[in-house]
Amino acid sequence: MSGADGGAAVPHYHGHRDRLRARFAEVGGDALPDYELLEIVLFRSIPRRDVKPIAKELIRRFGSFAETLAAPPARLLEVDGIGESVVQDLKVVEAAARRIAKGAVRSRPVLSSWSAVLDYCRTAMAFCEREQFRLLFLDKRNALIADEVQGQGTVDHTPVYPREVVKRALELSATALILVHNHPSGDPTPSSADVKMTREIIDVAKPLGISVHDHIIVGREGHASLKGMRLI
Repeated sequence: MSGADGGAAVPHYHGHRDRLRARFAEVGGDALPDYELLEIVLFRSIPRRDVKPIAKELIRRFGSFAETLAAPPARLLEVDGIGESVVQDLKVVEAAARRIAKGAVRSRPVLSSWSAVLDYCRTAMAFCEREQFRLLFLDKRNALIADEVQGQGTVDHTPVYPREVVKRALELSATALILVHNHPSGDPTPSSADVKMTREIIDVAKPLGISVHDHIIVGREGHASLKGMRLI
């Protein structure tokens, strides 16, 4: 396609890209809606196509910027315009977000930076399609020693073995634990099985000098703390 002067016409979306980049530079990402932030991520991945419809379709299908990044590659590839290289770019951004959130947890005692712990747990697990059980191992200063996924299960169940949990804590010389798991349904409300399993771990850990500070359940709709709900 040529312009009036005989030269190649500039695609209509180039001006939009320039304006959106300028707005990002001026106000930052927090002021942009999810689809526009996603557009900026897609600019480099898809240089020769209008990415606005693609970004809007991703948000429509998956619900939010965070849920798009966390979506399984196979489901991302179902969206027109998304190829393997784009999926990889999205997963790099997701990994970077997790690394930043984890760094905030590692940099200071966990119990004095509870909001960072919650942010990290949500970033790592809230949008997983399968249930995952994660353990945060703490030392006597309540600093994070290790963060490990103990098990992955189905959409609504992960087998957890209290003695294995405590055995791993002893191997790491941890003196405290924070249990974390996700509810893929989105609703973080603890089940009776969640409460029962937590109490079993407490019963095994306590005689060995290991405290269970909390059990956090995360989901797209928020989080629940068993300690905060006075269930442990």
